[in-house]
Amino acid sequence: MAAAEGREPLLGAGEEERERQRQQQDRGVVETQEHHKSRWRSIWIMYLTMFLSSVGFSIVIMSVWPYLQKLLCLLLQIDPTADASFLGWIIASYSIGQMVASPLFGLWSNYRPRREPLVVSTAISVAANCLYAYVHVPHSHNKYYMLTARALVGFGAGNVAVVRSYIAGATSLTERTSAMANTSACQAVGFILGPVFQTCFTLIGEEGITWTSIHLQLNMYTAPVLFGALLGIINIILIFAIFREHRVDDMGRQCNSINSEGEVCRFDYSLVSESSVLDEDAEGNIDHVAVVAVNFLFFVILFVFAVFETIATPLTMDMYSWTREKAVFYNGIILSAIGVESVIVFMVVKTLSKKTGERAILHAGLLIVLIGFFVLLPWGKKLPNIQWQEIKNNSIPQTTPTEMAMPFWSLQPVQLPSNHSEPAGCPITQSWCLNTPMIYLAQYISSDILIGLGYPVCNVMSYTLYSKILGPKPQGVYMGWLTASGSGARILGPVFVSQIYTHLGPRWAFSLICGVVVVSLLVLEIVYKRLIAFSVRHGRMQEESC
Repeated sequence: MAAAEGREPLLGAGEEERERQRQQQDRGVVETQEHHKSRWRSIWIMYLTMFLSSVGFSIVIMSVWPYLQKLLCLLLQIDPTADASFLGWIIASYSIGQMVASPLFGLWSNYRPRREPLVVSTAISVAANCLYAYVHVPHSHNKYYMLTARALVGFGAGNVAVVRSYIAGATSLTERTSAMANTSACQAVGFILGPVFQTCFTLIGEEGITWTSIHLQLNMYTAPVLFGALLGIINIILIFAIFREHRVDDMGRQCNSINSEGEVCRFDYSLVSESSVLDEDAEGNIDHVAVVAVNFLFFVILFVFAVFETIATPLTMDMYSWTREKAVFYNGIILSAIGVESVIVFMVVKTLSKKTGERAILHAGLLIVLIGFFVLLPWGKKLPNIQWQEIKNNSIPQTTPTEMAMPFWSLQPVQLPSNHSEPAGCPITQSWCLNTPMIYLAQYISSDILIGLGYPVCNVMSYTLYSKILGPKPQGVYMGWLTASGSGARILGPVFVSQIYTHLGPRWAFSLICGVVVVSLLVLEIVYKRLIAFSVRHGRMQEESC
């Protein structure tokens, strides 16, 4: 298209569309309206895929434990190993599966059309959900079938690496922060709505409906996963019907879709005026120091948030004498509110980053998280209530070394006669309860608000900076490693906090977390100047244009 033709008045388009076209014309590039619509339809399909991946994790998280207990009861199995510690493995299996699969799917997407790993991974999730719905059929080892089903759901969720690598390759630098924020918002909404869907399905009840011919029980435990399987099938259909491969370079120019490791983005020169053609074939090396640094920062961010999620229920039970039912109910409300807060933050940072830049916002987010955990440190002199119910008839039950070494989720409540209520307060088996000041409810709520503000900021800025650092080369494997580091953090975080909190108490646990965040801030300071876009680093764009 001639330059004169490209300068004709732009009629019939919104202000945002006109601005986008002006920017493209300034670079000598005109993206056709049809190409633009197709590109963003495909990106919206990726948003949906990200949403469904997070729904797959959260939609059964509240019902796994009662479902396992119900299965053992119906099958008349007495399995002492199917305790709360095994529940921890079932929950962790999702992250383990995702950690293993992310690099594999990312590598696949570098060499083959992305539709292939997306469809296969979603099909694995659908099959895994169906397996979960049928774990009642075998007459033994049901808990291992449940474990396998959740691990396979996590394996299918490894496609988030493909999703983020596609979005990074299908957006220009000016579009990427907004697109990454939308992706994270869809993920957050999925985590919020999953438990909501589960709550709605409780109306079916434990018995529900049984189709004897196909051995299917549709009840409050199986309906959510079957609903998730249905959503997955719809997602596969949309991927085939709507999703198309699109790539643009950092300046927004259309690229030929080349999924080959090591090749840079090569664009369609027929859409570019001769005066604006850059030497895009000039090879540039990725700054691997910056890549490793962002992986470390992302690991810390997911690690501290996993700690926060894990510690919420036992902390409130110990500090405020809440029963299990109250702790689950109140913390569910709090986490839902944090989820809503996160979605709002995702929307705000899209605008804010244009004024301050991603690095400054990431720095501010880490500082907010640090303050949030610092607020949780115990102060004052008031001690938490103790579970004195354990001391009956002048007899103190003996605790074996094995029990003392167990994480808090494995500690069984004191068995009381039927006319007594559930023990409440800080268990005497945790020796720190006798000398550690309590954390006031105002501290806890303030910390929730601060962490709910800092975490989404750090999350979206990490992904955005990472994709910009990698530049035009295929990002599947790199995004796979970033996703794997986050999954590893979600596995190690609960293990870390369970051991430190149980044996040493909240003062040590939160002090160590503060120390970890401080180290991450120091790392950010050291690599701050290296966290720049690939095109800026190699002199193809000015930093202020990013």
